[in-house]
Amino acid sequence: MMFSGESTFANFLADAFAVFVFILWFWLFITAASDLFRRQDVSGFGKVLWIILLIVLPYIGIFAYILTQGGGMAERNRAQARQVRDELRQIVGFSPADELAKLERLKSEKTISDQEYARLRARVLQ
Repeated sequence: MMFSGESTFANFLADAFAVFVFILWFWLFITAASDLFRRQDVSGFGKVLWIILLIVLPYIGIFAYILTQGGGMAERNRAQARQVRDELRQIVGFSPADELAKLERLKSEKTISDQEYARLRARVLQ
């Protein structure tokens, strides 16, 4: 049996799309599950219910979690990034005062402009 070029290409596109959707779903599942397990404000029973929903109804569960918890996910990610940054500063030994001193030196040497100085200073003080 011979296959036409169109059906083979159409099959390839369908397969590529299916792989893409699976990878996207898997990535979203890992993101939602990791956020869920990091949360302190959800009980163990609530976590079990969410995981059951994510497994039994995979796409609906993912979309429901992202729609209902999306804003909190972003805030928890920012808080975790801040915590990691602060821990790294403590380990490395740089404090915001050290970074401000470096910025002052760069500004006095005219290495950075006043606008860059103000932007970087605001970032350090966050």
